[in-house]
Amino acid sequence: MAQVRFIHTADLHLGSPFTGVSGLASAQRKRLADSVYVAFDTLIDYTLKEKPDFMLIAGDIYDGEDRTLRAQYKFQKGMERLNEAGIPVVISHGNHDHLGGGWKRFDLPANVHVFNDEVSSHSLTISGNKVTVTGFSYGERHVKEARILEFPQADETSTYHIGMLHGSMDGDSSHAVYAPFRKEQLLSKNYDYWALGHIHLRQILHSDPCIVYPGNIQGRHRKEIGPKGFYDVFMSNGETSLQFIRTSAVCFETLEVSCKEMMHMNELIDACTAVAERYINENNAVMAVLHLKDVDEYAGELLEGIPEEALLEAIQESLESSTADAWITGIVVGEDWGETRVSAIGEKISTTMSEWQQSDWKWVLKDLYQHPKASRYLDPLTDELIKEIANEAIPKIHKAMRAGE
Repeated sequence: MAQVRFIHTADLHLGSPFTGVSGLASAQRKRLADSVYVAFDTLIDYTLKEKPDFMLIAGDIYDGEDRTLRAQYKFQKGMERLNEAGIPVVISHGNHDHLGGGWKRFDLPANVHVFNDEVSSHSLTISGNKVTVTGFSYGERHVKEARILEFPQADETSTYHIGMLHGSMDGDSSHAVYAPFRKEQLLSKNYDYWALGHIHLRQILHSDPCIVYPGNIQGRHRKEIGPKGFYDVFMSNGETSLQFIRTSAVCFETLEVSCKEMMHMNELIDACTAVAERYINENNAVMAVLHLKDVDEYAGELLEGIPEEALLEAIQESLESSTADAWITGIVVGEDWGETRVSAIGEKISTTMSEWQQSDWKWVLKDLYQHPKASRYLDPLTDELIKEIANEAIPKIHKAMRAGE
């Protein structure tokens, strides 16, 4: 069976606004805002250098249904570069960039095939062999039905049959559930590869045949930690191999710092600086939350009464003397100290908040989202964002209401 090589990417989220970064300097905010475009350039540059047979983009090219002009222009130019190199691209749009959104259309070059909102197949001829790709684009943001039921069985006349699906596996609550499927449903189609999108955590759900989420190409907030990228896929003689290619220009990360037996504040600052420097020596720029662990009574005494902002400022100043690539945005004290010393009223408040439903959070946040000025700078209050706010709120309550404070 002939070899086929292709790029599997998804969730580019061009135009992502990035959230929770208000404390950064203007130069850092710009670098972060540009990072998704740097990641996209890395994707295109790698593809042009390696010259695979084709590229698959499994949904959410753009972050919003309005598709900003900068994002569309950048994508169109990238597709033109691939067209000049003779590399076909097959696209499906997802819940973020569905076909029903309002945007100014850009004319994509002839090498690009975009699925419409009906499940259909597109054939490519690679070295005389037929490769069939089946997929669909979201016609609207909320696709709740199991579109996998509409996918045909593998085309027996094709050398390879690949499925593209932007959706969630049943039971996965990490993202809003769209176009749900069960792994058994994918396997029953007898396809050679499933190119998935929507879930931003890189993962391989099955190895034979491969069912793969490549994750997004650039983390967008501190919940999307670690290096991001895409897969370079090789298929030959019934076997598939995957090579992960990193694209993220800035990594979000939680970095652990041991505070065991620290008795002086300079020791703590130096340890935090060293951990951050080690990370950027092995990776690109990092936006990190420091997790202070092994906080014994000595380190606990050091931390007592120190405002987080003051400690952040000292650590950042230490880092800036050696690198501009590490930005510390928060400090979390390990459960062995701060988290176990929450006041009674703090426990009562956090318990109540943990029982809130989506409607309760919307009621609490409604004044902010209805504010004539503030609302313009806020992301849409989706179920996913509410879940993120809820997950971050309770630890902040604990931190603010420690016993004795």
